[in-house]
Amino acid sequence: MKRFVRTILAAAAACLSFAATAQAHPHVWIVMTSAVLYAPDGTVTGVRHAWTFDDMFSTFATQGLDSKQKGVFTREELQPLAEVNVTSLKEYDYFSYAKVNGKKAEFNDPVDYYLEHDKDILTLHFTLPLKTPMKAQNLEIEVYDPSYFIDFQFAEKDGIVLKGAPAACKGMLARPQEMNKELADRLSKVGPNEKIPENSFGAQFANKIRVRCQ
Repeated sequence: MKRFVRTILAAAAACLSFAATAQAHPHVWIVMTSAVLYAPDGTVTGVRHAWTFDDMFSTFATQGLDSKQKGVFTREELQPLAEVNVTSLKEYDYFSYAKVNGKKAEFNDPVDYYLEHDKDILTLHFTLPLKTPMKAQNLEIEVYDPSYFIDFQFAEKDGIVLKGAPAACKGMLARPQEMNKELADRLSKVGPNEKIPENSFGAQFANKIRVRCQ
């Protein structure tokens, strides 16, 4: 299993050992900001994510890594880990799902990726280019983990921005529903190494970027 997933599992196990009453899912928490990218001709070209991991995951992800200054990691020192992370995310479709004008749109592999370490917290930056850039009257990008192993939330401030978008384009966020007691009880019965029976469960907690262009 690739390091990204191994690190998540280790962080999850640690979280559960310190909090016996914690819910089994999710295991990792990510606060994100996303920029929808446009070319000068008004075509949408992709999305750039910045995923800030929780402190437990950040601690475990950097364990055993060499650095010139103890407890502080440069972008260069973290680059091998960043490469492993984005490579591992491919089999999960980068947890990012796009529709352009109502039709599914595919992403190419990430570019311009790196990890940032600030105040003991890791943030993964990467760009997902669309395989076919196009003019989009309606664009929707959902970010979620179908198994709800990872909880994604947009940052409260500047969760999304439109980079280079035509003036007629406006973006908005649709944040996921809050978990009710019934769902929480169901999740609490799923063990830390078990999968949620219905793998589309996390779609109920999808974060949605919606862009409309007049």
